[in-house]
Amino acid sequence: MIERYPQVRFYWDVEGERFPCVRTSLSICFYMQRPHREVIPAVINALEIYREAIGPSTLAWYPDREGYWQELDEAGWKLTRQEMIHPRGANIVVLDTPQLTADYEFRYSGRDVEAASGVEGSGRTCAVAFWLPTEYLDSQGPARVRKLALELGSGLPFNSGHAGLSFYFAESMQRVSAALREPCFRHPGMDMPAMEKLPAHLGTRIKGAYWLTFLGPPVLESIGGAAGLGSRLHSPGTDVEALSAGRAVVTLGEWPEAGDLEHGHDLPAYRELAQVLEPWLHRAPRSPWSGFSDEDVRRWERRFLDPSMRQRQ
Repeated sequence: MIERYPQVRFYWDVEGERFPCVRTSLSICFYMQRPHREVIPAVINALEIYREAIGPSTLAWYPDREGYWQELDEAGWKLTRQEMIHPRGANIVVLDTPQLTADYEFRYSGRDVEAASGVEGSGRTCAVAFWLPTEYLDSQGPARVRKLALELGSGLPFNSGHAGLSFYFAESMQRVSAALREPCFRHPGMDMPAMEKLPAHLGTRIKGAYWLTFLGPPVLESIGGAAGLGSRLHSPGTDVEALSAGRAVVTLGEWPEAGDLEHGHDLPAYRELAQVLEPWLHRAPRSPWSGFSDEDVRRWERRFLDPSMRQRQ
């Protein structure tokens, strides 16, 4: 069997017992600079699409208000939905296991964007993420995963979004991400999640170039729409598809790729898309990960742009 992407597994030692804390996964994320109360009906609908795709009983745990994991029974789902429709916003996490790494996770960060003020407030967004294990990608195939990503985004008023390979880990756990510095620079197609901090300052900018890159207003309009974007992308296997409501999705090949700079696999299609999107790419104000300096994050954000990053650092 050909290994299409690195199967990264890290473990956390607790009193001599090893717990998995990092794994290769696949994430589907959307960002919306719209008020929570406007986007939450579409987010709830997307959650139901996700549950149908993975099995309604797969998501089985949620953290209570004290941070302890509770089984997601009928009462738990009722409480979760009540929290989701709170008019001032919501932070929701539901997953398939209370362990450090999950196969399936739904995460939503809803904010009162209209109440934001000042420079920092102008970057607030509502964000939603859906996680799948690579086993789902292998068994269902990339066409099914792409179709699912399109279904999830179809009702969301997104400004941007992306789907592709990613490291999965609990962002709140200090020191876990430090071990990922080497593999993330080696495999530029692997994303580093930042759902706990990114929604506070992303705004309508673009996080980067991915297997599936979703674009909406105002960036897509600035590029000249789907047709204008397509005229600037020439790599084999790249496809630009216009969606409804002035949005589009760019697909870079049949399968998501991790790349491997150690073996010269520098993902030219990803680099081409990043170069087109460069004027609108997001820049983190500070490092969101332990073990990464602010300069490390700058280099990682520009991994498809700087020629020096085409070789392993």
